[in-house]
Amino acid sequence: MTFLLPGFWRRIICLLYEFLILLAIVFIASFIFHLVFRDTNASYFKPIYQFYLLLIMGYYFIWFWTHGGQTLAMQTWKIRIVTSEGQKLNNRIAIIRYLLAVTGTLFLGAGFLWALIDREHLYLHDRLAGTRLIKIVA
Repeated sequence: MTFLLPGFWRRIICLLYEFLILLAIVFIASFIFHLVFRDTNASYFKPIYQFYLLLIMGYYFIWFWTHGGQTLAMQTWKIRIVTSEGQKLNNRIAIIRYLLAVTGTLFLGAGFLWALIDREHLYLHDRLAGTRLIKIVA
């Protein structure tokens, strides 16, 4: 199946916009977390806090990817996430894609840099999860 792929700069600008949205979400989630857990010097604080933020960000992405295939930034830049067959993502595929994207990001962004050498310019997490970004034509 052939899809119209979004250009390199459209995807980069969408990622930057996504970062700004995530920054706001993490800020609000952190404020709420710190209201609940006031002892920031406790040994358990840092790992619980990091896991909590990972869950919050995961919930944001997975919910939007499974409910319309677009995050807020993707809606703005007319990009949608679909399976390789062009279908809507289910929860399992969305979770796999999110975990692969997090892993690729932790390795100095290697998952995103993969698109520079991929024959279809897919991110590594898209290649492994069987998903792709497509451009929405109005």
